[in-house]
Amino acid sequence: MQDSIFTKIIRGEIPCHKIYEDEHTFAFLDIHPSMPGHTLVIPKRQVENLWDLPAEDYHALWDAAQKIALHIHPIIGTARIGVIVAGFGVPHTHIHLMPINHSSELKEAPQDIEPDHEALAQLAEKLRFQ
Repeated sequence: MQDSIFTKIIRGEIPCHKIYEDEHTFAFLDIHPSMPGHTLVIPKRQVENLWDLPAEDYHALWDAAQKIALHIHPIIGTARIGVIVAGFGVPHTHIHLMPINHSSELKEAPQDIEPDHEALAQLAEKLRFQ
């Protein structure tokens, strides 16, 4: 399997706005956020389909998603942190954590807009934790 853009991000070959990393997972701000704080949580092991992850990585991914959602929720201040696992776009399993105030906001933003890296960097600094 060819390395995904996410694998290259994990290795530091492509920059990102990282907010969390542990032994099995990596989390960074989506550069095309639906809402401020829209975060991607990925396993370090590149597997295209969520259901194909080995049990240890699967559980680590969801544990990290919970930890990250509980961390960013009070900082962002929305009613909920929604979750989408669509499995399209990048052939590397990823969870979208999306700060929302209503279920109608659970949609991905257009991908053809130039990212605001300055705003993302400021928000990543505010959200970053160990």
